[in-house]
Amino acid sequence: MENKGSTTSVITLGGLGEVGKNMYVVSHKDELLIIDAGVMFPEDELMGVDYVIQDVTYLKQNQDRIKALIITHGHEDHIGGIVFLLQNVNIPVIHAPQIATDLIKKKLWDNNIKYENIQIYNEDTILKFKHFEVEFVTTTHSIPDSYAMAIHTPNGIIFETGDFKFDLTPIGPMADLHKMARIGEEGVQLLLSESTNALSEGFSKSESCVDEALNDIISRHHGRIIIATFASNTYRIKHIVETCRKNNRQIIVFGRSMENIVELALNNGLLTDRSIFIDPNKAKSLKRNEICILCTGSQGEPLAALSRIANGVHKQISLLNDDLVVFSSNPIPGNAASVNRVINKLYLKGVRVFTNSEFSDIHTSGHAKAEELKLMLRLIKPKYFMPIHGEYRMLTAHKALAESCGVSSENIFICQNGDTLELSNDKVTRGEPVQAGDVYVDGSRIGNVGSVVLKDRKLMSKDGILLTILNINPLTRKLLIKPNVTTRGFVMVNENGNLINQIERKVSEIVNKSLQSGTYNYTDLKNQIILELHPYISELTGRHPIILPVIMEVRESSN
Repeated sequence: MENKGSTTSVITLGGLGEVGKNMYVVSHKDELLIIDAGVMFPEDELMGVDYVIQDVTYLKQNQDRIKALIITHGHEDHIGGIVFLLQNVNIPVIHAPQIATDLIKKKLWDNNIKYENIQIYNEDTILKFKHFEVEFVTTTHSIPDSYAMAIHTPNGIIFETGDFKFDLTPIGPMADLHKMARIGEEGVQLLLSESTNALSEGFSKSESCVDEALNDIISRHHGRIIIATFASNTYRIKHIVETCRKNNRQIIVFGRSMENIVELALNNGLLTDRSIFIDPNKAKSLKRNEICILCTGSQGEPLAALSRIANGVHKQISLLNDDLVVFSSNPIPGNAASVNRVINKLYLKGVRVFTNSEFSDIHTSGHAKAEELKLMLRLIKPKYFMPIHGEYRMLTAHKALAESCGVSSENIFICQNGDTLELSNDKVTRGEPVQAGDVYVDGSRIGNVGSVVLKDRKLMSKDGILLTILNINPLTRKLLIKPNVTTRGFVMVNENGNLINQIERKVSEIVNKSLQSGTYNYTDLKNQIILELHPYISELTGRHPIILPVIMEVRESSN
């Protein structure tokens, strides 16, 4: 690496003021590294939107400087945007740990995207570039192969934590505290640390506590057990499998994402006993206390396996009176209502339900709580600090934690997506912001859904749609029959005959007037219908449906 002199920049393209959509950029002269490329799942008001991804205009403008995309771990909010990024920007190489690599390859295959240059790293890997050197630090998280990274730059070390927690009795590997402390002793100029649980006091519970609680539930219950958890929580799945083995239960897996992660875990040696997983048809020959169903749907997703089971529409599973349903998860903010609906339906079917509470530790977060965030700050001992990965209330709470650990208030930056920090002359200062924002995706490929489309969807969901079908002879310029008006989501046609007749008469009046006015084209005619019909319908009903005129040319036979 070169000596100091030029500025090193840190740019955030996603992950600030939100939970998800993580993407951070470290730049120096002619080299640019991208850290993570996640998605964010849309709120309810983003109707029909499948994913929210980053605006990558900055990366397009600096495409020739991109040297690599480096992935911290395999969760959707860190890898889910890769399929979209590769369609927009040339990425020379992706560096990712083993599990994330397998998940990325599956995504690329599903989306028919050919990309071969994915390099697997581990805790011993050191990536060397002209201006950067990157080393990796093992962390504990809810998915295997999770890493923090130390980026050695001409202007000091930048340490990015990825997602982490400190668990002294983990199911998987321990976080490498010694390596963190060693890097901290070298002197870290800027720390970027996740903030998801900054508002939660204390330490997160160990995954081993969950193991004990689930073991107690599974060993005591004499009927069938249905467990819903995050498919990505591989360690949770691992100890569910081990507990079922100890209690002589076979496992049936439902849900595509759960099936994928189980297969991935088996292929990577995280799970070793393929025989414990059985086909649903084989379950008919087993006693109820010999069966455990592992499924998706812990967040109340309407199409997930558990929701279909609760609704009684699952093709292979019907609930039994002595079933026990275990939610080994907590509702993500915004999902509580959906989860409660599923729970109520389960109770209505007469089954018992276990959810996580202070009395039953059947879930723990994979994200560090306040005391663990302090521990990271103490180990790394940064001169400057930018909290990342969280809503602004989380970032602000994390700032207070950093101040309590001795980081000067003026050295802490609460940033927004698009903000830039510049490292030079042993200082970190704010730089010029870049273009950043949300891009809405419909379908598996990028289909940027603009605000006009979303506005129309909201209108349709609220006031419906009204179609007027017109049969016009273009030669005589006459309306051949009265307009046909039909609606969806506006009014019931059969129950509102008078209203429909009034609208049809109004459309006839508008069309005849336009046809007799001289020159016209179909676009002008459609616009005139919409222009005059909107206020007319609003006055009659107080509603504002989307109006779609459909014009059909009909040339009458001369016979």
